Amino acid sequence: MLRNILMFAGVAIFATGIAGAFAADNAERSEAEKAAIAKVKQLGGQVMEIAQDDPRLEVSYHLTDGDVTDAHLEPLKELKTLVHLNLRGTKITDAGLQQISGITSLVRLHLEKTQITDAGLPHLKGLENLEYLNLYGTGITDAGLDHLTGLKNLKKLYIWQTKVTIPGFQKFKAARPELAVIPDLVLEQKLAEEAKKRAEEEEIARQKAEVEAIAAAAEAEKAAAAEKVKAEEAAKKVAEAAKVMTDSNAAAEAAAKAAAESKQKADEAAKKAEEDRVKSEAAQKAAADAKAAAEAAQKAVGDAQKAVEEANKKVEEAKKKAESLKKKEEKKEEKK
Repeated sequence: MLRNILMFAGVAIFATGIAGAFAADNAERSEAEKAAIAKVKQLGGQVMEIAQDDPRLEVSYHLTDGDVTDAHLEPLKELKTLVHLNLRGTKITDAGLQQISGITSLVRLHLEKTQITDAGLPHLKGLENLEYLNLYGTGITDAGLDHLTGLKNLKKLYIWQTKVTIPGFQKFKAARPELAVIPDLVLEQKLAEEAKKRAEEEEIARQKAEVEAIAAAAEAEKAAAAEKVKAEEAAKKVAEAAKVMTDSNAAAEAAAKAAAESKQKADEAAKKAEEDRVKSEAAQKAAADAKAAAEAAQKAVGDAQKAVEEANKKVEEAKKKAESLKKKEEKKEEKK
């Protein structure tokens, strides 16, 4: 089902891309814009309108063959209606961002997996219409976030796998509480602490159960030993009574009765000792189960994080394949 959905999405994206690229070439544009579009395509970039009825432009360099450097950004300043710019995984530098600092029409900007650092972010301060900024996998720190607080229209910011710390995240969120920052470092820390606390509590419970089981086993052994001593003493008394009262049937019967009672008590003591031993083994098994549950809980936390990362990776791969297919089809069209 998911595979079919992704295939359908890829076809839709490709069809939209073909139509958008055609419209970008044929819309009413200035000579400077037409020259800039031609230059971007010559450099290996993709240029298309964001919709058939919307002439605003989207430029993508993330699927370009070869290295994409600062020189690839130079034509963009002539594109007055550029709203989407994808520079994912390119080799642009902090200095290169100066070339897009004046493109105030930008709404979405992808800088993920680039070498951008805090030094490049001041060039983004003038992008007053920017709503989406992806800095995933870059070298930005807490100091870099300070340059973004003034982007009043920014709604979504990605900082996954950067050098931003929780204190820096909290300071930025205090300044821009309405802005969605992904991931939420405070929430991630809280979830990690809760998982750690649960694991610690389960470990404490396991250790407590183990100690109680050992104590119960020791008490059972002690009780069995005491009953054994009593049984031996009773048997000794019976033997002595039998020797003294060999001529008295009544005394013999009394001694026999006493012996039977002593034996019954000894049997009961042995039975209780066996029951205590079984309880001790059950308690030890419960302690082992508690330990296994704690280990499973810790593994579940790791598996959940890994699942999220794998899901993100698959989505990115699906997008990359769809965009690669679109590029191949564009090349085929160009050859025609």
